[in-house]
Amino acid sequence: MASNTDELEDFKILINLSQYAAAQGYTLDPKSSSRNSAVMVNTAGDKIIIAKGHDRHWVYFSVHQAADPGGSIIDFVQHRGGGSSMCSLGNVRQELRPWLKHTPPLLSENLPPEDSYAVDLQPLARDLLQVRARIEDSVAIDGHHRYLCEQRMIPAALLGCERFLGRVRSDEHGNVIFPHWNEDGISGYEVKNAGFTGFAPGGIKGLWGSRKKETDCKLVISETAIDSMSYAALHGHEQSRFVSTAGQMSPTQPGLLKRAMEGMPDGSEIVAAVDHDKAGKQMADAIKTVYDDLGRLGDAGLVFRVHMPSDAGNDWNDALRASVGRAGPTPEYE
Repeated sequence: MASNTDELEDFKILINLSQYAAAQGYTLDPKSSSRNSAVMVNTAGDKIIIAKGHDRHWVYFSVHQAADPGGSIIDFVQHRGGGSSMCSLGNVRQELRPWLKHTPPLLSENLPPEDSYAVDLQPLARDLLQVRARIEDSVAIDGHHRYLCEQRMIPAALLGCERFLGRVRSDEHGNVIFPHWNEDGISGYEVKNAGFTGFAPGGIKGLWGSRKKETDCKLVISETAIDSMSYAALHGHEQSRFVSTAGQMSPTQPGLLKRAMEGMPDGSEIVAAVDHDKAGKQMADAIKTVYDDLGRLGDAGLVFRVHMPSDAGNDWNDALRASVGRAGPTPEYE
């Protein structure tokens, strides 16, 4: 006979928390979910992110409920079960035991359909689960933002255009959040505000990126997301997609840049839009190495060039701020 400790371990491993949450009225948000995390919401507006740890435990993190630190299915039942704020461990056992019985007839009749939950998930570190929860708790910047527009001179219209919609966000403190993606989905985020630059605790540098369009024929690679948006403000974005690395490249970022280049159609231009300084030149060399390794060179493949601001020592946001007030047409952002 299994011990009580073994039973608790079985609850955490053998019961699909996403399926259980669906039975409690939560529904899957497919657009926000990925192969290793499931975003689920209920009609009351509660939002959770569910993942499976490398220890095979199903875990969740609450997006909006600060009093709920998240955890296993046991924590989920204790914080949400029985119509009360907390549920005893004995009540948890009674609630979850039927879910270990290979869906007996009484339970099977009430099981949610498979398209309402994540049938399985690839393992995800708990730190990344919290990173994704913070992204879900942020809001898209789609117009004027004091720091971006007044200090960095990013046009408000650019923030609201389709190319960047949802890719520039704000947290509850007004900080700017630039999400990073890798092959597994959201992996981290840059944080920017006046006098402050940081990266998500527990996060991993991937690439920040704009939205893609089928007509794109230029990939602009910058050191920061603000440089990318500054370049877009100065040179347009109609057929350009943008990515940034948040500084010098990590060991995993060349592979991500290679995938971004591979996604461009033949004849496209790869632009290393880097700072006009020694570090910028090193960054351009690193990007060129990725381009050379790709093997799609010449007229039938991809072409490469380095583009720096004209003034030594400047980055592309310096160039944008220097351009403010100069005579010229006002660019349109659609």
